[in-house]
Amino acid sequence: MTDAQDPAADLRTTTGGGPSDDVVVPPGGLPTPLLEPREGIPPVVADADALAEVVAAFAAGTGPVAVDAERASGYRYGQRAYLVQLRREGAGSALIDPVGCPDLSALGEALSGTEWILHAATQDLPCLREIGMVPTSLFDTELAGRLAGFPRVGLGAMVESVLGYALEKGHSAVDWSTRPLPEPWLRYAALDVELLVDLRDALEKELDRQGKLEWAHQEFDAIASAPPAPPRKDPWRRTSGMHKVRRRRQMAVVRELWESRDRIAQRRDVSPGKVLGDAAIVEAALALPANVHTLSALPGYGQRMGRRQLDQWMAAVDRAKALPENELPQPGATPAGPPPPRSWVDKDPAAAARLSAARAAVSALAEALNLPQENLITPDTVRRLCWEPPQRPQADAVAEALAGYGARPWQVELVTPVLVTALSATV
Repeated sequence: MTDAQDPAADLRTTTGGGPSDDVVVPPGGLPTPLLEPREGIPPVVADADALAEVVAAFAAGTGPVAVDAERASGYRYGQRAYLVQLRREGAGSALIDPVGCPDLSALGEALSGTEWILHAATQDLPCLREIGMVPTSLFDTELAGRLAGFPRVGLGAMVESVLGYALEKGHSAVDWSTRPLPEPWLRYAALDVELLVDLRDALEKELDRQGKLEWAHQEFDAIASAPPAPPRKDPWRRTSGMHKVRRRRQMAVVRELWESRDRIAQRRDVSPGKVLGDAAIVEAALALPANVHTLSALPGYGQRMGRRQLDQWMAAVDRAKALPENELPQPGATPAGPPPPRSWVDKDPAAAARLSAARAAVSALAEALNLPQENLITPDTVRRLCWEPPQRPQADAVAEALAGYGARPWQVELVTPVLVTALSATV
């Protein structure tokens, strides 16, 4: 295909193919280890007086604020924050303990109107929202790295490739609910925000050089303005291995065991997986054990489990077995939207052809722009468009459909021409 036929050809002159050499450590170059925060490890803020001082200091600071949060995933119930780290010019760094200071709304208000810099913002925003911290604008360094075409976008990899420093990442998966927090963990936490402002500035320049800065701003605005995710309906249906459970009575066992486990985990404030594994729940559902002895022989209910625990799980199984037919859970509702693509050839060959052409077009455009396909346009959006395309695949109709599925203006502008071509070729 010649450039005259290539929808992405004219974009190559205005968007860089990838990160420029001046932001990447030269091949063979060794990054400089980052071992200590510039002002040392800040004291952990755990009371109202110390928090008031931090709020005043950060309100008086200048420029954007780097923000990070540490959770205790896999150890505690839920996804609450157990440490919040911040850094801002004129204020230095701060480490705040949300256990001692569970309401950080005053800090959030003091930073209202300030750009927050986060890495993988969607991971931290829910737990920050719980303690009263909600940004009005943000810069996501991970997403910026994706848009700029960096092959690795973890914080350590980004700091190394863009700034030439090596971060120690050995404490990322520790139990952050531990008190007191060990000094090496606090050092690690403080270093996570040490260079975020510098990383943000370098990535902004790189995105501007590639002609992608406006794309990034639209993405950041979408994240900042997104409402909280609604509670999941029937979360027990997401039990790992649920696809093996076919009968409604077995589904009832999964539901009873899942809900019993969740109540226990919440009461004990531990990760549900530490109470009873998903695999054990599914084993009991498939086996429908008749008694505790039979249950104890199943994987996940072995000798380490006491009689009291076995009794409570057996009671849950018995409750499910005793339910009348009209109270058994129904099979999961068909998800909204198109069926799985693997079934399209049989259900709608024309739709399958549209999807194949659209995927190829999006893949080629993403490669030309040097960014991941899912950041150019979500696969779900492409599937929905191809399953139920506009009656006439003209640019305005396709653009309207993309916007209706949540695509940002920059995505609509870039993707519409190639999708129109793909849809038109299969009419």
